[in-house]
Amino acid sequence: QVGGWAGGVQDAKTASQVAGNGRNIRYSIPREGAPIWVESLVLLNDAPNPQQGLAFIDYMLRPQVIAQTSAYLKYPNANQDARPLMDQSLRDNPDIYPGKEVMATLFPLEPLALKLERVRTRVWSKVKSGT
Repeated sequence: QVGGWAGGVQDAKTASQVAGNGRNIRYSIPREGAPIWVESLVLLNDAPNPQQGLAFIDYMLRPQVIAQTSAYLKYPNANQDARPLMDQSLRDNPDIYPGKEVMATLFPLEPLALKLERVRTRVWSKVKSGT
């Protein structure tokens, strides 16, 4: 068992099927729950080109654009107007859009105390560097 994000697991599943390597890759959320993760498009207060940033965010949030982005990345989006534009296999995939019962078990990660954040950062740095 390996942990991963829904879109990354979907990519691995597709690659495995294309390769015909016989690996059965599946995605599941433990019945006990799991952390929920969201991506955000933000504009910093001191952005050098705020109008361009806003134009980009407006573009990305267009239903057709975000539907295509979700199809490519295999990640959900929260734009309800995009849902009808998405392929049914993505729109109805519970690995991408979990049902209400599963969503009720998901929880946001809480920030740790600064001392523990430092420990987590050190451990993660060791994992990334292989030391």
